[in-house]
Amino acid sequence: MNTLLLGMSLVLAVAMIVVALVAISGRRLSIVILSGGLVSLIASVLFLLLAAPDVAMTEAAIGSGLTTFLFFFVLGRVRGNK
Repeated sequence: MNTLLLGMSLVLAVAMIVVALVAISGRRLSIVILSGGLVSLIASVLFLLLAAPDVAMTEAAIGSGLTTFLFFFVLGRVRGNK
């Protein structure tokens, strides 16, 4: 059981690094925003694996959900799509 948890954590950590690199090197703002939200979602799964469900729920709700929504909302307002 412990090796399974370690393996899942390692896979998620590598996935988080890959998605973070996509967020850094992305050219389209929508891809960058979605990548940032995905990094936060992966982090919330990692928090859940580390037995911190309260932190995982907060990260999923605020970091992944609300922040991504706000970035798209502001991007739409800046571009003039009201």
